[in-house]
Amino acid sequence: MSIALIILAAGKGTRMESDLPKVLHRIAHAPMLWHAMRAGQTLDPARTIVVAGHEAEQVAASARDYDPETHVVIQREQLGTAHAVAQAGPELEGFDGDAIVLYGDTPFISQDTLESMARARAHHDVVVLGFEAADPGRYGRLVTEGDALLRIVEYKDATDEERAITLCNSGVVAADAQTLMALIEAVENDNAAGEYYLPDIVEIARARGLSAGVVPCAETETLGVNSRAELAGAEAAFQQSARMRLMADGVTLQAPETVYTAWDTTIGRDTEIEPNVIFGPGVTIESGARIRAFSHLEGCHVSRGAAVGPFARLRPGAELAEDTHVGNFVEIKNAYLGEGAKANHLSYLGDAEIGEGTNIGAGTITCNYDGVFKHRTTIGRGAFIGSNTMLVAPVTLGDGSMTGSGSVITEDVAPGALALGRARQVEKAGFATRLFDVLRAKKAKQTKG
Repeated sequence: MSIALIILAAGKGTRMESDLPKVLHRIAHAPMLWHAMRAGQTLDPARTIVVAGHEAEQVAASARDYDPETHVVIQREQLGTAHAVAQAGPELEGFDGDAIVLYGDTPFISQDTLESMARARAHHDVVVLGFEAADPGRYGRLVTEGDALLRIVEYKDATDEERAITLCNSGVVAADAQTLMALIEAVENDNAAGEYYLPDIVEIARARGLSAGVVPCAETETLGVNSRAELAGAEAAFQQSARMRLMADGVTLQAPETVYTAWDTTIGRDTEIEPNVIFGPGVTIESGARIRAFSHLEGCHVSRGAAVGPFARLRPGAELAEDTHVGNFVEIKNAYLGEGAKANHLSYLGDAEIGEGTNIGAGTITCNYDGVFKHRTTIGRGAFIGSNTMLVAPVTLGDGSMTGSGSVITEDVAPGALALGRARQVEKAGFATRLFDVLRAKKAKQTKG
């Protein structure tokens, strides 16, 4: 069965107090919209339709950044959820399959839940996602009889008996696409707000002899975000879930509550993560690596057996081969370190290729930027770079080469050669003693004055 996703992302999000559309606020370094799109992608949809409204160009650009094939339609007036879904109608003309309605500000619907909804369509014409609420509050209630869904009642319209129901409406709906659009057409705006509400399709469906059912999920999956406080809560929920998942997959987190991952962080089993480590987007850590305390990684790949940190920073394009060591206060950007290479402290390696087994001394800097262009440094295998070496790119150092401490290297170095690029040391006998005598006498004179 083909599936179309309809993701509602038109709201302004007034309570966010922001110029940014609500669905573009980030959780774990990715827009909420991307989380919803990723959840839906697990169903391998034939098409994805995003309904945009407020700042539609920004929303459309973000959606297409995630999936260039996304169809974007515009809800020019905010007239309710059914009205929003109706905007997807033209994109579904002739579509033979199911449609599932998701929300760009409800980022945590799981793959298992969506697959359950897809399977439930074999038994019901309309399937609604429900959850048992710890505090039902003002959620819409799902009125059921056996496994049949009779209707959805908004809190303000519910009787006391209906308000006692704890099975609540998430807003997520699945149905045959053409059936869904036909039901949407019948929704009326006979309410105080003058809006067209998607939950009304359940009663309309039953009046037409169609069946409706409920798939339950955990309340945490239906967490919506409408304010900065709820955004922070969603971030905390994501991080806690991600930590538990990593540990279940065989990753050691010494202090789980201090480790923060991105939405796409991948870490192999038997890797050890020390306290206060932050993973930005685009990080892959292979099995058996060690990421030490207070390190920050983004857009990088760390291979098996590598050690990073403490206090290390790996920026986008950093690639560490197996058994490499990157130590404290080392920053790496757009650079490859070959197997067994070491940069143990106080260095910057940018736009560089470091050969296997090479040792980078403390204070080494690849001077890669001339103010306009970036240039590359290439260091061969088994090289030894002395402490406080400045490598002025573009420059190449051959296999087994060496630089003297404090050198400024501006020209290529042949394999096996020693390069020295520093001023000759000159010693002036007794000069320090005489200089200190003059300075101390000057200071004493100023003190007396």
